[in-house]
Amino acid sequence: MKLSRELGLFSVTMIGVGAMIGAGIFVLTGIAAGVSGPALLIAFLLNGIVAFFTASAYAELGSSIPEAGGGYLWVKETLPQPSGFLSGWMSWMAHSVACSLYAVGFGAYFGEVLLEFNLHPLFQPILLKKALAVVVVIIFSYINYKGAKETGKAGSIITVLKILILLLFIFLGSKIIFFKEPFRFEHFSPFFSKGVLGILTAMGLTYIAFEGYEIIAQSGEEIKQPQKNIPKAIFLSLLIVVPIYILVGFVALGMVNPGTMPAWDFLAEKKEVAIVESARGISSWGSAIILIGGLLSTISALNATIYSSSRVGFAMGRDYNLPEVFSRVHKKFRTPSGSIFVSSSLIILMLLLLPIEDIASSADVMFLFLFIFVNIALIHIRSRTPKRLKGYKSPLFPLFPVMGILTQSVLVLVMFAYSPRSFFITLLWIGMGLSIYYGYSKLKEKAEVGPKVLLEEKELAQKAYKIVVGIEEEKEVLPLMNLAIPIAKAKDAEIFVTNVISLPPQTPLNVGRDFIDEIKGFLGTADEIGQKNNVPVSFNIRVSHKIYQGLLDSVLENKGDLLLLGSGEIKPGVNSPGVCLTRCFRRYPAISEL
Repeated sequence: MKLSRELGLFSVTMIGVGAMIGAGIFVLTGIAAGVSGPALLIAFLLNGIVAFFTASAYAELGSSIPEAGGGYLWVKETLPQPSGFLSGWMSWMAHSVACSLYAVGFGAYFGEVLLEFNLHPLFQPILLKKALAVVVVIIFSYINYKGAKETGKAGSIITVLKILILLLFIFLGSKIIFFKEPFRFEHFSPFFSKGVLGILTAMGLTYIAFEGYEIIAQSGEEIKQPQKNIPKAIFLSLLIVVPIYILVGFVALGMVNPGTMPAWDFLAEKKEVAIVESARGISSWGSAIILIGGLLSTISALNATIYSSSRVGFAMGRDYNLPEVFSRVHKKFRTPSGSIFVSSSLIILMLLLLPIEDIASSADVMFLFLFIFVNIALIHIRSRTPKRLKGYKSPLFPLFPVMGILTQSVLVLVMFAYSPRSFFITLLWIGMGLSIYYGYSKLKEKAEVGPKVLLEEKELAQKAYKIVVGIEEEKEVLPLMNLAIPIAKAKDAEIFVTNVISLPPQTPLNVGRDFIDEIKGFLGTADEIGQKNNVPVSFNIRVSHKIYQGLLDSVLENKGDLLLLGSGEIKPGVNSPGVCLTRCFRRYPAISEL
């Protein structure tokens, strides 16, 4: 079995940017401005620097160990238990709580849309916001449960759109502040109105907006050229996002019309929809554009986080760190249905029980603890087994991971002072995790964990001419092999048989091993036909989110000269044989002999 790497640099960078430009900038800007004043801009800049320290650790570990699981897997393989369990436990909780934040943000923005159209709902605003949040979580949980493949492309399109909306907001707002209404610079005085503690509190509150690079590492098993693309995607995503955050904060403070109040207090009063109020100062349609951007951002971040939280829970379930329900794969849709259901239930519970400030604080504390663990893991690996790290190297070692640990520890303490309730929730969650680990996980845990890739069943015979036969199902074996055998004899060729297990994007590729046994039988039949005719036959099973990508990988890796495909049961469209052949012709002209 082999796994197909399908994500290029652009796609994986958009995954990181899409996760970062979400509720963090649209929902938390007003709240953070209230605790820091105009120094919110400094808080965003410093958060970018703090995030860079841990991003460097993720770039190094991700490029050298590009496997599904990310931080959870690295800590689990490096540090003594229960460190690995707790890192996964907190990662699952952090993504789930972050998803609650995005859902509440969606509810707030959708409520504002209703008011823009003079549609006054029957419910109280707070009840409407929570109800809409629950509905959108259920919708996207169902999308992930069904394994809709369109969500990947849609995510990249939405990410580009919301970047363009924010750039338009920045351009128009800056133009007014600098050239038309310079009196708005008064909104930034006194700049350090809330002091150093205010800056640190804003950093802690908004740190969740800088953690999207973690999702890049989680996808490491599916990224092309991971040693190059994972570090590039991580640093590019931060390079794109941090300046946008600072400029959005500048325009939000400058363009708001607070009356007699300080601008930052007015933004704090408006909470999740503070940027909408600022956009009203730009033009009559400014608020509508930002509402659209807010809805797009919260939806894309919500979808990405349901995806990532369910994957973390699923990985822990397969390692016997969590009960069996987390490791269940739906027979028809091939998605981690059990983990999606439990994660969605936790997301809904959190958004119903907690106010938005406590939701953000809880997620921040969880992510901070996880990132501290990852930095410790990097120091441990570099010190004990440096040869294992063959990709990007974090410079000035151990300065960056040590700085990451120190700065994030400070933010943990600040969050404790700001929101004791969220800190209590974090400690309670850790206590629950330890109880599960010592009462269940430690007894059930597998001796060998983490995804492993199996090599081909047989080695290629290395003949000059190679025929690649793509077999979709058992009924195709005999007709395709009967076609391939005489060609192989005439060309003195070998036959390479491949089958592609197609999984939805919501399911990690290493799950493909669950379906090996049902396929190996008819691949063995192809091998027997080859032996009877004295034609060398080798074969493998490739797992891919796209059938055509799996076929392309098999042809290119084995330098095939001829590709034979059956019709199978594939519906016309992106995975049809015709499209597969077209893509093969473009990528590898030698197969045009077909």
